[in-house]
Amino acid sequence: MCAIVDANAAHQVFGENRPSAGVEFFNWISSGTGSLVIGGKLREELNQMSSFKEWQKEAILSGRVILAEDNIVLAEAMNLKNSGLCQSDDEHVIALARLSGARLLFSNDYKLQRDFKDKKLIDEPRGSIYSTLQNRNVASTHKNLLRKNVCKK
Repeated sequence: MCAIVDANAAHQVFGENRPSAGVEFFNWISSGTGSLVIGGKLREELNQMSSFKEWQKEAILSGRVILAEDNIVLAEAMNLKNSGLCQSDDEHVIALARLSGARLLFSNDYKLQRDFKDKKLIDEPRGSIYSTLQNRNVASTHKNLLRKNVCKK
């Protein structure tokens, strides 16, 4: 099972004073039950957090991180941008999901959430959203999302 963490929610997974839903997600990817997909612009954004960079080193070696080729993600993001299908300015995240098969997104960006659930952008299976906008504590919806098979490939 694989997922993507948007830069706007990364502090809730890798930062200090994380909400319990962020801790639950972190434990899911750190235990090896789930995998985190990174690549392209998102990798650059996440690498700005020192706590992510430290976690990433070991996670790559243990297979908990799936690395997508930056140039391929960039090309797909440009295609999406030119298509005008995305409402958000996060074509790089949608591109990463399309290329990797990741179908779970931890994000608190409403426009990106709408794009991720848009059948024209993410399909077979559709994307699911893990968010702390409504509940920062671990809820049954959070747990259910982490139990689903959230990777197309």
